[in-house]
Amino acid sequence: MPSHAQLGEILDTVSTVLLTVECQEGVVGPDSALPELALAARQSGALANVARLVAAAHGSGVQVIHAIAERRPDGRGANHNARLFRAAERLPVQQLSGTAAVRVAPPIEVAEEDIVVRRLHGLSPIQGTDVDALLRNLGCRTLIVTGVSANVAVPNAVFDAVNRGYTVVVPGDAIAGVPSEYTPAMIRNTLALVATVATTDEVLHCLERSGGAGQG
Repeated sequence: MPSHAQLGEILDTVSTVLLTVECQEGVVGPDSALPELALAARQSGALANVARLVAAAHGSGVQVIHAIAERRPDGRGANHNARLFRAAERLPVQQLSGTAAVRVAPPIEVAEEDIVVRRLHGLSPIQGTDVDALLRNLGCRTLIVTGVSANVAVPNAVFDAVNRGYTVVVPGDAIAGVPSEYTPAMIRNTLALVATVATTDEVLHCLERSGGAGQG
């Protein structure tokens, strides 16, 4: 884990953006299409930690972007080129545009200044979406990545951000995947090689200090 000083240097509130990945009702909510993942996100405390980070971002002036995965009712533009996509088409809960399934899930609160980016295709919250252009226009240098899943979308987001030149911070207790034991192994053996891994409390401490200093 980085020291508070090292993490504090990375997490300048002026150039830091917090990204939540697929923290939507149809994924992590009580009526999730993926109940095992939803259970892992809640029982591990990851979803609650995402909510804590979002609240701290709102308080410290850090921009929040919510990345949502959805599909049109007619399926136009959606991928069909992997088993994951074909399985999703058969799930009882569909992530359809305009439905409750694609709303950001409680306890995460969406503020007026937050940006919600919706994608109709692919696996990545960044590749092929507006996120990269938004980050550059916002002056982002450091991206905090949170949410689900540690299996697919989160590592996609981390790698895509690193490949585009951003410094990435991953609060390891604010992401979740299945099975539950996979997440810490993936963080240790994969994400830690390319991102700064910290805890939610460590990130909160830095945001609160940086935000307070900036407001003073």
